[in-house]
Amino acid sequence: MRLQKYLAQCGVASRRHAEEMIAAGDVTVNGVRITQMGTQVEEGDTVCVKGKRVTPETEKVYIMYHKPAGEVTTVTDPEGRQTVMDRFRDQPVRLYPVGRLDFDSEGLLLLTNDGDLADRMMHPSNEVDKAYYCRVMGTVGEEDLRKLQKGILLDDHPTSPAKVRLIRQEPLAAVVMVTIHEGRNRQVRRMFEALGYKVLMLRRVRFGVLELGELKRGQWRYLSEQEVRTLKRSVE
Repeated sequence: MRLQKYLAQCGVASRRHAEEMIAAGDVTVNGVRITQMGTQVEEGDTVCVKGKRVTPETEKVYIMYHKPAGEVTTVTDPEGRQTVMDRFRDQPVRLYPVGRLDFDSEGLLLLTNDGDLADRMMHPSNEVDKAYYCRVMGTVGEEDLRKLQKGILLDDHPTSPAKVRLIRQEPLAAVVMVTIHEGRNRQVRRMFEALGYKVLMLRRVRFGVLELGELKRGQWRYLSEQEVRTLKRSVE
């Protein structure tokens, strides 16, 4: 099989992230550093990532985590900040987050060692919805709600149409639910900032068919077998 798929089956990363690791020169096959895509791995080959041998994992693990603000959604952080993986170092398998939540945001984060599912969840063609509960400073009028729904120009490209609902208007702030299927960096924050709003709090409450529910900040749980089946069916 292709090297990036093999790495995903080893629980190292999703195939997309595995390609980045290969391009960076972090992967060797039988002692030879691989930097080109398309390399095939055969039975008996020795594959190492940063000098450590990796082998396919048969046990698949699926965890829902309520990431609090102040954690980086990466496996390691060069600046030494706390990462979401610090809470899962004792897991018997290699886990990695599916997608990201920025440092200042909180909410639902899926962690797994199932590279195929991670790729399907993140692939743009599947348009997996992500819903965010946002509290922003000021009064959000109907015109700005329509702009958010229609799309906001970011990086010279408009965002795809979003589902936007004003939950309540407070004296000094507004609570808005925003659902998108794109995955641009800090997208929801930047959409509000482009209209002049400061985001006070942003929490992801849904990722595809998964709902955060009553899971508290910093808590996590394994997905049930039914949830895993439903999740896989939703992106097949």
